[in-house]
Amino acid sequence: MIVLIRGGGDLASGVAVRLQRCGIRVVISELEQPLAIRRLVSFSEAIYTGETSVEEITGWRVLDPTDTLRVLQVLAKGHIPVLIDPEGQAIKALHPYVVVDARMLKTMVELIPTLVKLIIGLGPGFITGQNCHAVIETKRGHYLGRVIWQGGAEEDSGIPEAVNSKDKDRVLRAPGDGVLQAHAEIGEHLSAGQLVAEVDGQAVNAPFSGVLRGMLHPGIILKNGMKIGDVDPRDDPAYCRMVSDKALAIGGGVLEAILSRPELRPHLWS
Repeated sequence: MIVLIRGGGDLASGVAVRLQRCGIRVVISELEQPLAIRRLVSFSEAIYTGETSVEEITGWRVLDPTDTLRVLQVLAKGHIPVLIDPEGQAIKALHPYVVVDARMLKTMVELIPTLVKLIIGLGPGFITGQNCHAVIETKRGHYLGRVIWQGGAEEDSGIPEAVNSKDKDRVLRAPGDGVLQAHAEIGEHLSAGQLVAEVDGQAVNAPFSGVLRGMLHPGIILKNGMKIGDVDPRDDPAYCRMVSDKALAIGGGVLEAILSRPELRPHLWS
């Protein structure tokens, strides 16, 4: 059985790590230029580098999403195929039993036109019975990681989650349109006011002292106000390479949703 995850950012990758460790075969589909911020824990980075690892699990880039032989070869090596597949062609080519939509679009997502036994949506933009079978709550709090079989997740507040009392101010945003040029590496300690990046010659400075937890891939073309990175006031670079508690909780919810379907259980490890 194959579980296809649409999106390869940090939350999607946390789901992939949980499933892979349980022996379930996982395939990830992504954009030609992924927009993951926490790139050190995102399998989407394989699109840029050809290969990447998240907590000792390896993802390999596959250029043709319809090349089922190549996908199966990567799976046979125990790795995760990471496909360039913005249109979702792999869903028809691979016939996955489960599709997890982890793109985090936060808007109403269209129903997949191909018959899939279980469609799981992460966070806002999904309503059971309309565009998925189950929704996983992605907002921190008492309901994080819970499986929703009726209704949808809580709406997006638009406010970043607080880390040590820092919320909006920990997010780095593009000061204008242009190409991202990085002046710091993920995991690097930053001093308040330090130059972190430039966008078309306009500086992006660290809002306070901490660790650069994530940043978009250099060379990405940005729009004004677009999120490009974040600073972690906890100042521990080890966190930059660890799947977050939130991602693991969401991954647990996805695993619960899959295991709760008796018709899928006989196919899990086949």
